Amino acid sequence: MTSVPAASPAEAANPDSSWWSDAVIYQVYPRSFADGNGDGMGDLIGVTERLNYLAELGVNAVWLSPFYTSPQADAGYDVADYRDVDPRFGTLADFDEMLHEAHDLGLKIIVDLVPNHTSDEHEWFKSALIAAPGSLERDRYIFREGKGENGEEPPNNWQSIFGGPAWTRVEDNGAPGQWYLHLFDTKQPDLNWENPEVRAEMEDVLRFWLDRGVDGFRVDVAHGMVKAEGLPDWSAKVAMVAGNENEEVAGDHFDGESGAEGNTEGNMAPSGENTPPYFDQEGVHDIYRAWHRVLKDYDGDRMMVAEAWVEPMSRIFRYVRDDEMQQAFNFGFLLAGWDASRIHANVVETLNEAAAVNAPATWVLSNHDTVRHSSRYGLSDPTSFPKGIAAGDEQPDEELGLARGRAASLIMFGLPGSAYVYQGDELGLPEHTTLPDELRQDPSFFRTNGAERGRDGCRVPMPWEADADGYGFSVDNPDGGPWLPQPESFARYAADQQVDVAGSTYELYRQSIALRSQLGLGTGSVEWTDLNDPDLGILAYRNAKVHVVANLSGEPFRLPAGAGVLVVSEESALSSDGDAETLAPNAAVWLTA
Repeated sequence: MTSVPAASPAEAANPDSSWWSDAVIYQVYPRSFADGNGDGMGDLIGVTERLNYLAELGVNAVWLSPFYTSPQADAGYDVADYRDVDPRFGTLADFDEMLHEAHDLGLKIIVDLVPNHTSDEHEWFKSALIAAPGSLERDRYIFREGKGENGEEPPNNWQSIFGGPAWTRVEDNGAPGQWYLHLFDTKQPDLNWENPEVRAEMEDVLRFWLDRGVDGFRVDVAHGMVKAEGLPDWSAKVAMVAGNENEEVAGDHFDGESGAEGNTEGNMAPSGENTPPYFDQEGVHDIYRAWHRVLKDYDGDRMMVAEAWVEPMSRIFRYVRDDEMQQAFNFGFLLAGWDASRIHANVVETLNEAAAVNAPATWVLSNHDTVRHSSRYGLSDPTSFPKGIAAGDEQPDEELGLARGRAASLIMFGLPGSAYVYQGDELGLPEHTTLPDELRQDPSFFRTNGAERGRDGCRVPMPWEADADGYGFSVDNPDGGPWLPQPESFARYAADQQVDVAGSTYELYRQSIALRSQLGLGTGSVEWTDLNDPDLGILAYRNAKVHVVANLSGEPFRLPAGAGVLVVSEESALSSDGDAETLAPNAAVWLTA
């Protein structure tokens, strides 16, 4: 067996065992989770009606993607009112009811916060457009005079993450006037975080939701907001995360909100001379220290999790120092794909860097902006990261991808720290890979003329009942189906085909989440064992009383004799020759340590 240096055990949780340090957090994409009023779009009433399902799954918290008032130019990440619910999703009363029901079930609620930019339909920006250059209204955003003899050129050469210039010119008194910055869509003007009024306003938004009782915030583009002094030109490409050097992903939020065709600029912001002047600036940490103080004014151990796309890993963990945020997403684990060496490298680095700042690690396999991992793992290159999949693209091996996805869940749930589950992961949902182009709604599809397939395939509404219209997504929708159609294959993945059904993906998740809690894996540590051999496709580590073994190779793997089996990704993956068990390829098992 090839010798692999073992990392020293790294504690992955704060010693005070705050609820978030080892939580399993379930991401709800509201428009696609459950429709409670029958209009074909998910809503807060639907979330409330399905909270029992989540409690029975065993998760600790629910993260809600944006539900605020918004024109929905970027799926709600263009916020017009941070203190209200968009009518598409319900009312503040609906939110309060959902929050109350969740807390009664022992579930924490985390809401999305979008502080880098607002919608152009926010009252502040509408006021800025009619105000004069140099006014207090315009100083809330980043307005600048253009270059050139008549200001006809943008203030600098920055490009939007979505492609094209990051500047749009406005009219002043009927004539071409100043330009405003939008790192994302034209309808998402960047706020000026050098303005004390902006900082005070966002802290007040935090307090608004904390006063209502939310338990935490997922902070969108947490590495943004602060721009380098003077807004210097910058046109270099951004390197991707270690171990994924051959892939370039356009977009920020990493969420695949990608740029126009030909824009291959990545979204990882490395430290050093290639750091974009609009990402990972030192000033962002002052913001989070102030927010940390706001949260400390409230009981209940409130938390923040950073969507900080920066590298190396050591810079990610600067966002979770003891006076800043509590967590930061570990997208390197997601990007590792189905590859033992890449997963091993990420786990070692993550746990070591987490230990250095006494913060918990986080793990995630999919979210609302990525092709679902069960489909990515079924591609000929299971480490690839496509920007959506269409009918004319390579179609994943659905059975193989599901087997690998189930095994990956055991790798993830066995690790110390906090795990994030995207809605439908627990059902093994695949990507909708044959969605007709005329039904697509993701703006990235249209901005790139279809070169990027977009994120619609992972946002297809949940299937709840195999034999119901829309697979039970809507309580009653006589006028039509869900806002995006589900593929026929979703019938066999529906929740009613899996809950309380032995061997289903849902029951695998429920069993492993329960064992994770009972055995204290979330607050444990990792010790790589003698079986660990990433070069040969084998991952093996011990955490508490569990020995996790995953076979990412193409050959059966002999397990140690005498070990008891706690849970296996597929019952058929284990076979016995009388003396010991053998683990099939594309499978994982938890053994008694």
